[in-house]
Amino acid sequence: MARLRGGHRRGPGELETEVLAALWNRRGPMTAADVQQGLGGDLAYTTVVTILTRLSDKGAVTREKQGRSYLYAPVEDEAGLAARRMGKLLDAHPDRARVLARFVSNLSSADEETLRAALRDPDGD
Repeated sequence: MARLRGGHRRGPGELETEVLAALWNRRGPMTAADVQQGLGGDLAYTTVVTILTRLSDKGAVTREKQGRSYLYAPVEDEAGLAARRMGKLLDAHPDRARVLARFVSNLSSADEETLRAALRDPDGD
């Protein structure tokens, strides 16, 4: 894990989240150097490249060769990535119906209504 200023360690997945946030903020393909700058320049270039490579391997970002470097872009926005992660968790459990029922039973009234609306109109129209 990479250390933050003051010697604190980042939690699992925090670096990936920070790198994705930098890509989402730019709204266009970025080089690893661009991402490093977008993160404030505190991380080593090699750390940024490692995180981008991992994200590419996971299918969270695209990687396209440009000259001697690569351009990286997020595959989905933040909500899309969260939805994909939720789907993977659901796929990993043998009893999908039970997981979904438990999930829904724990929703707030507002979230339940949002879910009902999304089920009625999945495109949000």
